[in-house]
Order: sequence, then structure tokens, then C-alpha cells
Amino acid sequence: MTELPGAISDAAPPRPRGGEPLEGLGKSVLRPAIVLLLLMTALTGIVYPLVITGIAHTVFPDRAGGSVIMRDGKAIGSRLIGQPFSAAGYFWSRPSATTPQPYNGMDSTGSNLGPLNPAFIQAVKGRIAALRAADPGNTAPIPVDLVTASASGLDPDISLAAAYYQAGRVARARHLSLATVRGLIAAHARYPWLGMIGEPRVNVLELNLALDAVKPPAAVK
Repeated sequence: MTELPGAISDAAPPRPRGGEPLEGLGKSVLRPAIVLLLLMTALTGIVYPLVITGIAHTVFPDRAGGSVIMRDGKAIGSRLIGQPFSAAGYFWSRPSATTPQPYNGMDSTGSNLGPLNPAFIQAVKGRIAALRAADPGNTAPIPVDLVTASASGLDPDISLAAAYYQAGRVARARHLSLATVRGLIAAHARYPWLGMIGEPRVNVLELNLALDAVKPPAAVK
């Protein structure tokens, strides 16, 4: 009987060109795949990170170590992660939405609340009230970064507008001239890289440390 085209036959399974059975071909493909997986895992998961970390610690030791700020031999914070300040004599940081405490580096996140969300509106109103209560005579518009959290919740910087807004309160609390406080802001200001990348800003922790280093004028007897 003539075999119909496409009919199933009992013929032996096809062999690859070299004559090796398909089962053997599978083994020959599997072995190099496993070896390649282990090799790439070692290169990209161990060797490459170690090399890059070594280069970073050699070229940028401060940044590679977390940009930690030291005072009197003790680590008091990082230039990369914000801290909460509430005393009148300090510049206040941008709000943080991280939990269970603000500026929690293990839980970087924003509030994920939309601008019309009642909880968001209530939070902003509370922050505005706190700023007004701390500086009743200041009628200037409050910069938005003082009442809204960032997407990371870890911002260590505030805008120059936010710093200058707080200058009067800080100056009175520390018995310093407004010019002195504004001069500190200007001295620690950072501007966009190449004039294009980033925004004018100031690091809050560094600015507050600079404040602590300024001694108020001696009282007149």
C-alpha cells in the first residue's frame, strides 16, 4: 500500500547530521548551558561587584562608604539621607512618608496619595499650620517642598527657597542676625551641574551643623 503524505509511520526517529541520537544531543547542550550559567553567575554576581566596589572605594571613598558625616568622632548622619528636625533653631527638612519612622532607609517610599486625596490634603494643611505657628510673622508663600514628601521619602536637601523661608525663624531662635543665617545658606548652596542638571538646593544636615558652629554674639551687660 502506498503511504499517504503526512501519514504516521513506524520509521526510526530522525538523527542529527552527525549521526548522534537526539537523547545524546540534549546532554551535549545541557552541560555547556549549566557551565555557562555558573560562569556568568560568578562573573556578574561576585567578580564584577567586587571590582566595582573596590574601584569606588579607591576613587570615591566617601561616597562609597555612604557619605557619612562625622562629628567628634561619631557618625551623626549621611549626606544622602534626610533627618527630621523640629526645634525652632534648626532648618526643617522636607516631610517624609516612610514608615515606621520618617527617613527610614529600609522603607524608601512616597505616600502614593493623589493631590485630591483627603488624607493628603489634611497632611499638607497640618504642615502649613505647623510652619505658620513656628513663625507667625512670616507671611511669605510656603515653598511646596516644605509641605510635600518626595517619592523616596529620604531627601536630604531642600530648595533654596525653602531654606530662605526659614531663615528668619532660625535667626531669632539663635539670636543671630538674619544676614548671618542667609550667608550660611548661600555658602552651602549647591547649584545644577553644568547649569542644567538638578535644582538649586542645600543639604539640611550640613546647614544645621554649620549653624551649630556659629556662636551667637555675647550679650551686652
